[in-house]
Amino acid sequence: MSRLAKKSIAIGKTSVAVEAGVLSVKGPKGTLTKRVHPSISITVDETGVRVAPKDRSRLAKALSGTFASHVKNMVTGVETPYVKKLILEGVGYRVELKGSDIVLSVGFSHTVALKIPEGVSATVEKNLIKIEGVDKESVGQFAANIQRVKPPEPYLGKGIRYEGQIIRRKQGKKAA
Repeated sequence: MSRLAKKSIAIGKTSVAVEAGVLSVKGPKGTLTKRVHPSISITVDETGVRVAPKDRSRLAKALSGTFASHVKNMVTGVETPYVKKLILEGVGYRVELKGSDIVLSVGFSHTVALKIPEGVSATVEKNLIKIEGVDKESVGQFAANIQRVKPPEPYLGKGIRYEGQIIRRKQGKKAA
């Protein structure tokens, strides 16, 4: 069994309920729901949430740690939202917010529009994109989708990178 699943997960100001195979976490910032795998049992008491495998199969043991991590992320997310910051670097690279879309102009002959998923908010100031939401998976996936449009390249450092991400620069060609 996973080390994460052996520990009780503290719930704090949130309310956690498991009904008919669906886990729901409600907090001050929002509500999240997730289907629970049939080989996992989740129990809620006054001390916290415990995740345990129902049987001794290899799948159940592996999923117990995964679901413990999911529950912890859900509880944390409804208390304080997750934030990812992306930085646009490059001459002429721009980003703007149009309704529920983020429009990127990153050196292609066309602009790239990405729809902001439900439950995620995005703000843009100059070349900084701030993505915020209660669901860690959707915030991280949307940030990865934005970065996939123009990943940072090692020679000039142009592209979209996470705040704090270090890009190892390469030297390039030398004149003889």
